[in-house]
Amino acid sequence: MAEVLMILTIALPWLGALAVWAWGDDDAQQRGGWYASHRLAVAFSAAAGLAALALLPSVSSTTVLRIPIGGMFGELTFVPDGLGVFLTVVATVIGCLAVVFSVDYMRGERQQRRYYAFVLFFIGAMAGLALTGSLLFLFFFWEITALCSYVLISFYNDDPKAVAGGIKALIITQIGGAGLLAGALLAYAYTGSYDIGNFIEKAPTLPAAVLAAMAFGFLAAAAAKSAQFPFQTWLPDAMEAPTPISALIHAATMVNAGVYLLARFYPAFEHVPGWRTAVMVVGLITALLAAFMGLAANDLKRVLAYSTVSQLGYMVYAIGVGGVFASAFHLLSHAVFKALLFLAAGAVIHAVGTRDMRDMGGLGQRMPFVRNVFIVGALALAGLPILNGFWSKELILEAGLEGGPGWALVGMILGAGLTALYTARMTWLVFFGQPRSDLHAHDATSAMRVSLGALAVGALTTWLLVGPFSRMLAETLPFHEIEHLGLWEMTVEILAAPVTWLAMGVIGIGLAAWGLRERLAGVTNSLGWLSRAAQASFGFEWINRRVVQITQGAASLLRVTQTGELNWNVLGIVGGLVFILAILVWGVR
Repeated sequence: MAEVLMILTIALPWLGALAVWAWGDDDAQQRGGWYASHRLAVAFSAAAGLAALALLPSVSSTTVLRIPIGGMFGELTFVPDGLGVFLTVVATVIGCLAVVFSVDYMRGERQQRRYYAFVLFFIGAMAGLALTGSLLFLFFFWEITALCSYVLISFYNDDPKAVAGGIKALIITQIGGAGLLAGALLAYAYTGSYDIGNFIEKAPTLPAAVLAAMAFGFLAAAAAKSAQFPFQTWLPDAMEAPTPISALIHAATMVNAGVYLLARFYPAFEHVPGWRTAVMVVGLITALLAAFMGLAANDLKRVLAYSTVSQLGYMVYAIGVGGVFASAFHLLSHAVFKALLFLAAGAVIHAVGTRDMRDMGGLGQRMPFVRNVFIVGALALAGLPILNGFWSKELILEAGLEGGPGWALVGMILGAGLTALYTARMTWLVFFGQPRSDLHAHDATSAMRVSLGALAVGALTTWLLVGPFSRMLAETLPFHEIEHLGLWEMTVEILAAPVTWLAMGVIGIGLAAWGLRERLAGVTNSLGWLSRAAQASFGFEWINRRVVQITQGAASLLRVTQTGELNWNVLGIVGGLVFILAILVWGVR
């Protein structure tokens, strides 16, 4: 039964993509009702979500599906372990809610077939990435998500900023993809297999230099995919995509893949000298830099994007200090409350026609439902009880106290205060105070309310799943040594920990700083240099722009190799294959 459900979870979104492309509406002028693209997309995404949920009782560390490919490709295998099924449920369920939200958000937009087809293709690829037991096919699914993200970020292809954002995301994530591919080939060369479980088991027997190269190559792949330092600048530019895509990419799918990669291979790399420290430092720097940038931004979606980067930094930091379960639990919490915040922001933008928070204000009176669910998501993001973000973030801080240095923990607690500050600023500027411009506004429509309401309930309740969630991971990840953590045990542990109350005090200071902003104007003015540096992405935007320009320049130079002559093209392909095969044969020897 598990193999059927796994096939359905991946195949249903892809079949839906084909169905939308073949029978969907391409010109969605105002027609009223649910036309074909909407109906097909909702039906197939909902079916995929149900198939993924049905997998939960069948979680296992055993490979349940093998598809022989032959040759150097080995087998395409699928393993329904707790980590893979969990990420699949997140991708498909939140993906379904993003599709439902799109029913109203995208009504009237052109090229509906392209939009829904690639959304469904994206969801299926993410499910395949999470469930596959083959390193090589993990890379294949990894690259499919990169392609889909490029297409969806550039959906408004007549907007130069959207196209530039898509190209930037594609190029930067491909830098990391090279590290993943190199690691997969090294695993095959030294173990004779792409099987992930086999590699983790045999990792201690690999030469130290080879294992270190793989470990840091995978870290580069994860950092690029999850927009971590020094690759963090592509994610804010991805905000040019339609807002449901922002929720899908930044909460449920692609950016989580990097964290998943580090968590999946943690047992193989944890003893590599310097690797855990590097992972921890990457997460720490990212969390702090992104929090400062979120505090300085005025674009509502960009604030949420920087928040995503920062929260992913917490997850990466948790893995670096050995808190794999804390990282996975925060991934679940973040997926729910950040999808809620993005979709609620989408409802605001859809109503008022601007993303600039300086033009908003007082919208809560005219958008009470959106205001209420946004506040739920904001409280979860800030880490206040009893929302899901409070429990998972405190587990991360607990892991940092036990497995990391004190200076890093201090940095993460500071990040919690900054998170509370920019969250309070964002919520106030949008929904409270006096209107700062004459904007038309209306509350969320019915389809939007379905998605927003479900996510708001999730932000309030998913922390109650800690017991089944920890048991699922502990029983199906034999190399990770995860201990079962019950709900009562977690509650007592967190509430009794001094670091919890220290963090709550810092969060309270962050909230108070926004309330006392007028009295603190002198301090704010003296920190103007920091605000200007944050708005300039601390110089990393300039660096990444140079990387993109160099890549585009190299591509232009290589364009002369595309002669259009079939014989020359075939010769190039065959020559490249021979070269790769020679390297593989040499590596095996």
